[in-house]
Amino acid sequence: MGGVIGFASKRDCVMDLFFGTDYHSHLGTKRGGMCVLQEDGFNRSIHNIENSPFRSKFESDIEGMKGNLGIGAISDGDPQPLTVYSRQGDYAITTVGRINNKEAIVKELLKDRPTQFMSMSGGKINNTELVAALVSTGRDIVDGIRRAQNKIDGSVTMLILTKEGLYAARDKYGRTPLIIGEKEGAFCAASESFAFINIGYKYKRELGPAEIAFLTPEEETTVGEPQEGMSICAFLWTYFGYTTSIYEGRNVEMMRNRNGELLAQMDGDMDVDYVAGVPDSGVAHALGYANQSRVPYARPLIKYTPTWPRSFMPQNQKARQQIAKMKLVPVFQIIKDKKFVLVDDSIVRGTQLSETVSYLIENGAKEIHVRSACPPIMYGCKFLNFSRSVTDMELITRRTIKKLEGLESDDIPEETLAEYADSKTERHAAMVEEIRKQLRFDSLKFQDLENTVKAIGVDKCNLCTYCWDGKE
Repeated sequence: MGGVIGFASKRDCVMDLFFGTDYHSHLGTKRGGMCVLQEDGFNRSIHNIENSPFRSKFESDIEGMKGNLGIGAISDGDPQPLTVYSRQGDYAITTVGRINNKEAIVKELLKDRPTQFMSMSGGKINNTELVAALVSTGRDIVDGIRRAQNKIDGSVTMLILTKEGLYAARDKYGRTPLIIGEKEGAFCAASESFAFINIGYKYKRELGPAEIAFLTPEEETTVGEPQEGMSICAFLWTYFGYTTSIYEGRNVEMMRNRNGELLAQMDGDMDVDYVAGVPDSGVAHALGYANQSRVPYARPLIKYTPTWPRSFMPQNQKARQQIAKMKLVPVFQIIKDKKFVLVDDSIVRGTQLSETVSYLIENGAKEIHVRSACPPIMYGCKFLNFSRSVTDMELITRRTIKKLEGLESDDIPEETLAEYADSKTERHAAMVEEIRKQLRFDSLKFQDLENTVKAIGVDKCNLCTYCWDGKE
């Protein structure tokens, strides 16, 4: 997915930028970048962070950086921030989002004006460079941002750093958050609200959908009004967001606790010894379940992070599965001859969770009852790169439906998908039972959509639940 942060300060902001960008590392595992405006222009640094933490790659870079204005990015995709020379002047830009109509936009830009793009490996064009090209077609930067928001099918939240100050623009439908923080003599904009707390900033407000703010060390003002209608990604609360983050006034940790409580209410009395969460994103859900059910919480598997940070996550699926297993170390004394409710944030492919359950059984667990803290994922996200699924058929739900329906083709009718997504139907129950058998769980239940929305506490009309029900 990725995250961005930017600062406008009366004092040097490099250390704030360094720590603030690092605090977004949970949102991406591929690249990190920082850019500051200095007297002689932009000073930019980008590194691959797949095999080492952000801090270790940038500690030496910040010694040569100095400036009052800066932006940073953690990316699961293309290198950024980028620096641009255009008719609007020099600026640096970083983005979060996804562009589904990339090819059409490139053709249009190449046809209508003398434009060129730097091609990356495989001939691909950097998404942030394409956004910059759209911005540069505007009468000014604000108009250019509006054009980009309206042209892009998908989503794009961006920060644009100029010599005058920092533009912060949330994507058109507010699918990703953008939060303003402030302290004396400084303002910042960040994807994650907690990213600026420990560097002295206080939460000021969240930008609305499509809103454009302009930040200087003296003030923060709206230069592009928000639009009505929001569709923020509900999966932020379930999985992606850090537990201390707040989106639309709703804290992630508290949402997950409430969600776990609702899961426990759905289960009623369970004949188990412990409740456990799959580290780390299943833990808060499991704590809520344990508190509600009065079943003790335990940690049968401990994540080893000193030499296996989250950022070390290869692109190869087989290698990813091996690394995921290497991170979890069993506590034999807790596991042996015990029955567990095991809560995970979601089930995408099911491969890693199946191996985790098998690992517990191999180490002496008697029964494992799996609970997913969100509904079955029926559709790959087309608005954010929230999972590494390449196609819908990589989802365990789609493969299971194809099997149950006896289909030769991967094309499953929408009305059939809708029935399987509805937790009240026989088809849904059959899908869940088939997944349980495939993954070898003693029992399996998914949180339903109604309770997921209830736990978030935001009106469903303002949430994107596409991955669960196909509705934007």
